[in-house]
Amino acid sequence: MLSLVLRTLLYDAPQVIFSDAEIKEYEKINSTIKNGELLTLDHHISKYRLLLYLSQHHNYLFHGSNHPSIDEFEPREQTLYNNKLTKAVFASSEPMWSIFYAVFDRSKLVGSFRNGCLVYKNKKYHFYSLNESTKNNDPWTEGVIYLLPRDTFVQPDQKKLHFDEWICHDYVKPLGKIKVNASDFIYKNKVATHQAHESLIKTWLLYKRRTRNKKQGDRYDE
Repeated sequence: MLSLVLRTLLYDAPQVIFSDAEIKEYEKINSTIKNGELLTLDHHISKYRLLLYLSQHHNYLFHGSNHPSIDEFEPREQTLYNNKLTKAVFASSEPMWSIFYAVFDRSKLVGSFRNGCLVYKNKKYHFYSLNESTKNNDPWTEGVIYLLPRDTFVQPDQKKLHFDEWICHDYVKPLGKIKVNASDFIYKNKVATHQAHESLIKTWLLYKRRTRNKKQGDRYDE
């Protein structure tokens, strides 16, 4: 029943099957990851598929950022999705959620933005919503996905339904990094517009209605 609700309200993550050629290529790329260095990728490589493979088959989590030269992440006070305050470095095993944070220009934020990747029964569900002032502020930019060591992180929420959120209370050095831009964010045309003071529940309930058959420049003021 909950799976049906999630599929109705949110977008499920794509189901990806890797070809033998992809696996060979991604393993070769994995062997070059070292010392936090920027990876040089051929143009034909899907960054999402590469990152997803690295998440599923190797020991990586991801942190998306507008800042391209972070040598070490330090724990900072932030709020978890269960509203608990913690001092930690945040990461995710979901590449697309991380790509959102890499290509969303936080300096263009006016008011609130809402987003997340929920996990239930090993399936992932996405939602992304900005208020109208932010959407009109051209909030997309280039950014970087940092590859972080999974074994230094824990998941704070172990419930059956949880956000794909991982935390580390210590300093973390990235293992590598990949440049991304807005074209790498496959949900860019599925970013809704919510009203400035509406409840989070309303944003969730109207999310797919606001993004279904969406065209560039459409407004969603329900």
